[in-house]
Amino acid sequence: MPRRTPLASLVAALLLSGACAGSPTSSPSAVPQPAPASPASSAPAGSAGVGSSTDADAMSGIDMVFLSTMVGHSERTLQIVRLARDRVRDDALRTLAAAIEATEADELTTMRGWLATAGPGASAAAHHHDGHGDDAALDRLRTAPDADVDRVLREVLADHQRSAAELARSHVDVGRDDRVRDLARRVEQSRTAEIELLRGTQ
Repeated sequence: MPRRTPLASLVAALLLSGACAGSPTSSPSAVPQPAPASPASSAPAGSAGVGSSTDADAMSGIDMVFLSTMVGHSERTLQIVRLARDRVRDDALRTLAAAIEATEADELTTMRGWLATAGPGASAAAHHHDGHGDDAALDRLRTAPDADVDRVLREVLADHQRSAAELARSHVDVGRDDRVRDLARRVEQSRTAEIELLRGTQ
């Protein structure tokens, strides 16, 4: 029977509850939190700040590029998880993979919604949807013997999520839209936590 570590089980459960909860809590969390289903504004009444849902078309180019890039990255994450989920043997790894899938599917819905209302400039970022992950990594998963699937998934997913964390960490310093910067912070925190859990399920 595969061994489930208490920490992995607890945090994976938190990942799943966070994916279904919608808006994040007011305090930062080390586990993935999906973006809110609708843009939230912290700007004062009558203000047209970057966090306002009334000026989505004013989203900066750098924010649109980040969102478009993250859409492509999350689409690849779902490919990785769905390719291996039926072959995973370790219970903790299976639970973590399901939590990652739920979280990123929710984030994808939010990011696509923001891009759809971001104005004509969003189309200029569309080319960033491709190239998020080495196709060889997917081939490794497809061809891995059953006894090696858990190990290969940990390695592939950890490398993939590390790139997302680095991208999000960089965007926090350069992003203009408050909603997008908040998403970037949560992506950096969640992917970093996932990498640690992937190490812990070995």
